[in-house]
Amino acid sequence: MKKISGGVTAAKGFKAASTEANIKYKNRKDMMLIYSESACTAAGVFTSNVVKAAPVMWDKEICSSIHPVHAIVANSGIANACTGEEGKRLCAETAGEVESLLSLPKNSVLVASTGVIGMQMNMEAVKRGIAQMVPELSDSEEAATGAAEAIMTTDTHSKQMAMEFEISGTTCKMGALAKGSGMIHPNMCTMLSFVTTDVSISHDLLQKALKTVVVDTFNMISVDGDMSTNDSLMVLANGEAGNKEITEEGDDYNTFVEALNSICKEMARMLAGDGEGATALFTAHVINADTKENARTLAKSVICSSLTKAMIYGHDANFGRVLCALGYSGVLFDPEKVTLSIESEAGSVLMFKEGEPQTFDEEYATKVLSAEEVIAVIDMHIGTEEATAWGCDLTYDYVKINADYRS
Repeated sequence: MKKISGGVTAAKGFKAASTEANIKYKNRKDMMLIYSESACTAAGVFTSNVVKAAPVMWDKEICSSIHPVHAIVANSGIANACTGEEGKRLCAETAGEVESLLSLPKNSVLVASTGVIGMQMNMEAVKRGIAQMVPELSDSEEAATGAAEAIMTTDTHSKQMAMEFEISGTTCKMGALAKGSGMIHPNMCTMLSFVTTDVSISHDLLQKALKTVVVDTFNMISVDGDMSTNDSLMVLANGEAGNKEITEEGDDYNTFVEALNSICKEMARMLAGDGEGATALFTAHVINADTKENARTLAKSVICSSLTKAMIYGHDANFGRVLCALGYSGVLFDPEKVTLSIESEAGSVLMFKEGEPQTFDEEYATKVLSAEEVIAVIDMHIGTEEATAWGCDLTYDYVKINADYRS
């Protein structure tokens, strides 16, 4: 299993395109299309926010069936959320336009949107964008990059990656793109992310793999504690690698899950590190907890705390904020057993050991806290389970960005 260059076009049979449709933004790409001529098995997980965008409801229905899927079309700028019947109608029209231009069967196109909530989209702009993209579909790396760029909102850079691995001697590939910078909080995925693979796998096992992987990847990141109306993680598998279809759990399935987990973990880290206004990726690694679920809860509590996030931004070795966040997580533990270290590429500082504060060099601690990724290693000393969560620091720019987001 190795990382390769590329994104959603790395897997055999997938093409992509992007364009400036002027849905809201001007002079920047704001629509993308992913396409496979071969029918794909599709799986998805979506926001658990009660207020769900129209595309989420559209995609949930399609991904819950075994209906073959050929494409994903997405836009940035307007979220098509809280848009009533008009928003639902627009999803159907958008999918129908792609199906018509690519001669695809009905209900074989997934739709996604991201951006301002409560605004209606101009269908003429959407149709124009689709018409521009269809002739430009390509399996090039540039096409994949363009697609990743087209769904950015407040992201500072596009996010994509690809991997190559073997299933029973057959070379397979998997690619992904994602967007997300704000309204990112655990409990589903916290963004838009699309994964493509040329593996042949049954619908039930693809959905099971996705639900398994999301728990310790996208569900373990947070930027601001706000869960979006549009969160969607979808996987398309077209089977063009030629492996024997994975229809039962075993070595082949486990290899697929490992690949999917690796790609989702790296994409999740990219999203957390590019939080709105962020200057650092903040990682909490809890070890030796009593249960896996408690380890997850403790790690998420630390990276979600506004005070710990501010501590990272200020490069301030105020370790009490980490202990405080552990304490109100809802998990019962003995504080007298906890050990806390802060680590980065600059080194490691032991700050708290088994209930006692430790003496450390404040200047050196500031250096450790000034790196691009800062890791809180928290040893609970009560078991063998561990979990990792990813967040970012809280900066002045986060408030500036969101104070005038609509403009």
